[in-house]
Amino acid sequence: MARIGVFVCHCGTNIAANVDCAAVAQAAQRMPHVVFATDYKYMCSEPGQKLIQDRIASEHLDGVVVASCSPRMHEPTFRRAAAAAGVNPYRMEMANLREQVSWVHNDRRIATAKAIDIVSMLVAKVTRDEALRPGRAELSKRLLIIGGGIAGIQASLDVANAGYEVTLVERTPTIGGKMAMLDKTFPTLDCSACILTPLMVDVAQHPKITLRTSAEVTQVKGFVGNFDVTIRQHARYVDHQICTGCGTCWTKCPVKDIVAEFDQGMGTRTAIYIPFPQAIPNKPVIDADNCRYLAFRRAQQEQGTAQGLSAADAAKLKPVGSDGKRLPQCQICQKMCPTGAITWEQTDEVLTERFGAIIVASGYDLFPVGGDLPAAEGAAGLLDVTPRRSYGEYGYGELPDVITALQLERLMNASGPTKGEVVRPSDGKHPHTVVFIACVGSRDEKVGRPYCSKICCMYTAKQAIMLKEHDPSLQSYVFYMDIRAGGRGYDEFIRRAQEAYGTQYLRGRVSRIYRQGEHLIVQGYDGLIGRPVEIEADLVVLATGVTAASGAVELMQTLGISYDQYGFINEAHVKLRPVETNTAGIYLAGCAAGPKDIPETVAQASAAAVKVAGLFARPFIETEPTIAEADARRCVACHLCEEVCPFGAISFVALRDGRQVAQVNAAVCKGCGLCVAGCRGHAMFLHGFSDQQILAEVDALFARPLWLNVREMAPQGVGGVAECGLSAGRGGA
Repeated sequence: MARIGVFVCHCGTNIAANVDCAAVAQAAQRMPHVVFATDYKYMCSEPGQKLIQDRIASEHLDGVVVASCSPRMHEPTFRRAAAAAGVNPYRMEMANLREQVSWVHNDRRIATAKAIDIVSMLVAKVTRDEALRPGRAELSKRLLIIGGGIAGIQASLDVANAGYEVTLVERTPTIGGKMAMLDKTFPTLDCSACILTPLMVDVAQHPKITLRTSAEVTQVKGFVGNFDVTIRQHARYVDHQICTGCGTCWTKCPVKDIVAEFDQGMGTRTAIYIPFPQAIPNKPVIDADNCRYLAFRRAQQEQGTAQGLSAADAAKLKPVGSDGKRLPQCQICQKMCPTGAITWEQTDEVLTERFGAIIVASGYDLFPVGGDLPAAEGAAGLLDVTPRRSYGEYGYGELPDVITALQLERLMNASGPTKGEVVRPSDGKHPHTVVFIACVGSRDEKVGRPYCSKICCMYTAKQAIMLKEHDPSLQSYVFYMDIRAGGRGYDEFIRRAQEAYGTQYLRGRVSRIYRQGEHLIVQGYDGLIGRPVEIEADLVVLATGVTAASGAVELMQTLGISYDQYGFINEAHVKLRPVETNTAGIYLAGCAAGPKDIPETVAQASAAAVKVAGLFARPFIETEPTIAEADARRCVACHLCEEVCPFGAISFVALRDGRQVAQVNAAVCKGCGLCVAGCRGHAMFLHGFSDQQILAEVDALFARPLWLNVREMAPQGVGGVAECGLSAGRGGA
């Protein structure tokens, strides 16, 4: 005979405000198999857990129901408490009275009756709970970090310094991310390169870190402790093993007019290049799309194929371009290289490696000003697909002196295209009046970005200060919606820009920017004085907001982790598990989960590293026992379970008689139950959620009449609800 104890938590006033907890405990005392029931203000506290453990011992309980908050929050807590007292942790059930009752009901009588219903269901279930035991799986103590910005760099160094192997994958030719593009950082105005460059060098030289730039993750299989990851290493056409980074090749390359991505289009680069002088690795790559010799070879292949020639004969062709002229066979970099590091035959390499954990630090992009807006819903509910440009009134892309904040950052940077000299792109003259426009691509429903990007107010103030230091006669104006400077020393920094550096802040939006002579006319509105304003500016800077990195959604789908409508990763729990994802063994850091500044990003990267180090400190992985299991006697190999499984946990194996039957990988299965619901032959079984357990809950729910008049539930006995019935509240809920 089962001996069940029920413990009802007040959760302060979170539950007790709308639920009569004493009445719930009194009603539970009369339920079948319940030998003890009580209520307590904070059941998750140390005294509350001790109360549970003491009663398990004194009442000889073999099952426990804790009526409190969501199992997502405290199920591990109460399982540990039950296990410490000798009860199998999987014979502890939680009734969610906070999210499912108190927070969604205002009528105390209805909420109390519903709470009694839920407790009765869990009591019925726990009497049929199995004494489950967690399984074990091997653990590969190697970490994969996706993204080589400051978050990926910090996490890789922390984990490597803990003694574990790390592979850092970055899709661009260098690590450093957006921070490498900055001149100074707020609020201290430290040199960004002075902070970042030593860390980049440490990554390159650390014996426990393998750095893979110009590489991407294309496939992830497996589970926590055993992820099999496919990495595509893109061809660089330079052998980094023998290249010394001397610079001869890129100084001699004749193709010098390629728009430099790292400089945000404000400068140019060669076809063989390093993105910036402090790049790591400090060795070049060849841009296959713009290299003359690689274009020559592609033309050979294309024209040879068109003529039906063999590869050997095609290699002898002298192809011509669209203008009818012969394409040049450049190869100057190969001729000038003193170590023979140029390798034209290099191709993409596909690698498959096993890792125990993954940290996603994929970073962010900035809002694409001037890009196409998403289709809008028209009055008739149809999509209006008329092409529309975002912030076309600002003239970005048409007026050369309207630039983004990151472009201004590259102009101010000593390693930028102008060597730190701030000039107007249109004529190379120094600007004397600069207008900043905040919240471009942030807090704007019209462009699908209603959220705040968190860093724009601060970097706008930083740039206004830096411009004044570059030229004391320069005047800056900032059009803003609200100033959001939440951080240590942040509000003081904004005031410093206003008071010490004379930056004028105008609360309002800009309606139009147009050219008049050599200047830009900025028309806007100042809500503080209540009238339109017009400023004659030399340069306009758009403070663009943070968006998810390009390709982020595809990466999340590859990893099998959830993300929001903006492409940012969803945390497993925003407060209690802020660096974990919903997939065990995959962690997050930095702006992959939303806008963050540098200090917050570094802190989160170190937090993710600690989680990984804690995982790797274990000798093996413990797997949850509440997973599916296949009954080989009933399986007919219809493969429907395999199709519906979102985690790829089901495969098929052959028995000795030749039959194919389903097999569940215990380490991968998450116990979602889709396979059980989909199986036509009832061959799938979910431990902890058997048909008998679920039917017992249903029987308990319908043990009394479904519809009762709430008015008849007059306050009686302890707490105001006596013989109200287990299902008394559902009619009015």
